Formats: sequence, C-alpha cells, structure tokens
Amino acid sequence: MSELALPETRGRLTRDRDLSDLTWLRVGGPADVLFQPADADDLSDFLKALDPAIPVFPIGVGSNLIIRDGGLRAVVIRLGRGFNRIDTGQGTVTAGAAALDAHVARKAASAGLDLTFLRTIPGSIGGALVMNAGCYGSYVADHFQSAEAVLRDGTAVTLTPDDIHFQYRQTDLPEGAVVTSVTFHADPGDPEALEARMQDQLAKRDATQPTKERSAGSTFRNPAGFSSTGRDDDTHDLKAWKLIDEAGMRGARQGGAQMSEKHSNFLLNAGGATAHDLESLGEEVRKRVFQNSGIELVWEIKRVGDAVRATKPE
Repeated sequence: MSELALPETRGRLTRDRDLSDLTWLRVGGPADVLFQPADADDLSDFLKALDPAIPVFPIGVGSNLIIRDGGLRAVVIRLGRGFNRIDTGQGTVTAGAAALDAHVARKAASAGLDLTFLRTIPGSIGGALVMNAGCYGSYVADHFQSAEAVLRDGTAVTLTPDDIHFQYRQTDLPEGAVVTSVTFHADPGDPEALEARMQDQLAKRDATQPTKERSAGSTFRNPAGFSSTGRDDDTHDLKAWKLIDEAGMRGARQGGAQMSEKHSNFLLNAGGATAHDLESLGEEVRKRVFQNSGIELVWEIKRVGDAVRATKPE
C-alpha cells in the first residue's frame, strides 16, 4: 500500500509507521500508513478521496489494544491535538475523542459535573465510547447524549443512543467510522466532593491494580456481565480474575508476557514481550479457565493486525 497515491491532507501522513510506541503494551508491527488529521474537516476530506477499497482503522492512545507483530495493512487514523478540547455546559460535557478520560473527569468535576467514573479508566474518550467503558457501576451508556463521527466515505454524522446499541464492553458503530467528539449529560455535584471521590477511587485502584506496570487494563470481560461496582456487596463469583485464580494462572508467564500477581486479569509486558507472547498467554489462560470452570472468557483487549509481516515480491 505504501506505493499507492494518497489524498492530499493538511494533517500528517507517515508510511510504514511502527506502531509499538503508540500502545501501552509497547508491542506491534507497522501500519502501512499512519494518518493524523488536522481537524474533522481534514479527516472528512481525506476519507472522501481515499480509495474505498483501502481499509482504515482508528486508534486512540492504545490503552486497550494489542497490535500483532506483523502490523496493520490499513490506513491507521490517530486523532491528536485538534480533537482534545473539553467544553462544559449546563449539565453537559462535550469532549474531543482524543481527550483523555481522566482529564474529562477532572474538567467536569471542576465545573461541578459528575463524570467521576471516568477518572480511573485508562485511554481516551473515543475509545471509551467504542468500548462502553465503565467502573464503579457507571458506564458511558449511562451518560451518553450524542457523538460526532466521520463515516468511511467521509460523511459527517451525529450519532444518538439508538445508533450506538450499547452493550457490556461493546457498541455497534458503523464499520470504519471515526468518532471525533462525544457529549455526555452529567449530574451536578460539589467540586470538592467530586475531587475527593476521585482521589478515593485512585487510591483503591492503585491498591488493587498493577498501575506501575505495562498493561492494557482488564484483559478479559467479566462473565458476570458487569464491571466492579466498588460497593461492599459486590459479588466476585463470575469475575474474570477469580476464574483465572481458580485455574491457577495468576502470575503465569510466556516469554516476556505475564498475568499480574497483583491482579490476575491484567496481562503485562513484563519485559521484552512480543504481541505473540501476550496473545498466546491470554489464549492459554482462556483454555485453562474453560478446562477448570467450563466458562469461556472473552477478550476485552482488542487484538488486530497480522501475525507476521507479509514480504513484498521481488
């Protein structure tokens, strides 16, 4: 694909761009093309002019992503500074897709708006929408009002809850659509109280999760169908970490990959891991859990790309 003519853009195009430094796990091969649009109009114009046969793949900050060692045969779209604005209104917060979840939570809290559930979620708002991210019993779906997006053909659209079809840890966005901003509705709250709540959430997270390690957050969805609520009456019977523990896979290793000793549903690059190491260990965990409990864990981390880089003909 690198020999193909690409549309002109005001943004940045980089061919054969290694993607490993764009993911939290620091693994993965190159994209045929990395496109960083200047703004939503630039993104729309580019996609309108791009050959429809060429696949596109949007990524955020790579906090929930394994890119396989062979890379991606696609135009990878990564939104940057032109997409990270955060605006607060009367009961609403509008955030660019590249804005970090934590920044949105803090900006909302300072305006007396409660989106505190976003504070401990790694990643950016676009990814949070796509994954219907949530914790402590709250999800993006509970606060979602609308989103702006650009479809694969370059058409700019506004998406409503009826267009998204929220489910646990997934949504049904149109193929190739790139979310550019999200508007949330938020309940009012005292800024100091909201800040205190977020500090408490951060302390709980740091005490129970390997926040200093190289991970991509939770590896598998909870078979229970919901995230941890943070309440004393939270049940753990169908939590992924408990099933992994019962299968004897806490701390398991393969190459440079490891299931965390601190929280067994966190897959770590413990040093020099390849994407193959990480995915293979995850699949071994799934196998052992199924053998032990009869429950098939579903990946929460997205895994994309080719296992090996295709060689070009001489």
